[in-house]
Amino acid sequence: MSRPRFLPDNFTLALLSVVTFASLLPASGKVGRYFELLTTVAIGLLFFLHGAKLSREAIVNGLMHWRLHLLVFGSTFVLFPVLGLALKPILLPLVTPQLYTGVLYLCVLPATVQSAIAFTAMARGNMPAAICSASASTLLGVFITPVLVNLVVLPDGGHATSSLDSIGRILLQLMVPFAAGHLLRPLIGKWIQRRAAVLKFVDQGSILLVVYTAFSAAVIEGLWRQVPAHALVGLLVVCAVVLGLALSLTTLLARKLGFDTEDEITIVFCGSKKSLASGIPMAKVLFASHAVGAIVLPLMLFHQMQLMVCAVLAQRYARRGREEASVLKTAE
Repeated sequence: MSRPRFLPDNFTLALLSVVTFASLLPASGKVGRYFELLTTVAIGLLFFLHGAKLSREAIVNGLMHWRLHLLVFGSTFVLFPVLGLALKPILLPLVTPQLYTGVLYLCVLPATVQSAIAFTAMARGNMPAAICSASASTLLGVFITPVLVNLVVLPDGGHATSSLDSIGRILLQLMVPFAAGHLLRPLIGKWIQRRAAVLKFVDQGSILLVVYTAFSAAVIEGLWRQVPAHALVGLLVVCAVVLGLALSLTTLLARKLGFDTEDEITIVFCGSKKSLASGIPMAKVLFASHAVGAIVLPLMLFHQMQLMVCAVLAQRYARRGREEASVLKTAE
């Protein structure tokens, strides 16, 4: 029996199921800590496998791809804040002033690392460049975001400080497994190359775990109770507008500047995403405790939305890549 055309693919259905499950049965207490640990292990495994898969030449090429990195950093730290400020007349009437402050805050955050790289892998993008760009964005965000908070979010006053703890977490969770996998590449590289299904399972599995743990935390923090229903609907519209513009503009800029499809995928997924993992700890430092809930609510919603939209987009990129490969094979 053929699959109905209107039915989403299996991975999108899995994402919807995970979000529904997290809303009804969020992981909390010991179970929540177990899922956080499991997510950390899955992300570490993902980077270990990609480290073993990538050649030294590919990694060096990724580091040297400065035009791509500049575009990603420009999108993350310039394009997003400009969008947040320029759209104020449209966005502010849809939400409360505190929620709009939260929208500006998400606009000055660094890119997410794990899901951006996992989606790039799913879509068959430039993985070495994605790893370098997303990791550097998060590291730079530790220093850049507090400055942008003072300039964009709190221009009339306020105090922002930064913490370097996230640097150690990034190095430990992402770069150490990646380096270990790369060092072991002579021993396990060929085995991993022959088992592409393993990487696909880890890529998709890690994203599902990130979605469940992140959405569970958001639900437990009162995601559906903190704002009036009309403001919540307005916030959903605001997040959709910002995400849609970011995805469209990064795609357009990548094509106008002559990047190939693999680089375009990396630019889109690394340049249009915002980090919940960095954003919530930073918010606790940068804002008064009573304001943190409303400040991070736009980020929590935007995070879930970007995961689901980018999952669908990654599947489309992957299908296009398979179709192009099939056409080239037929032509030969």
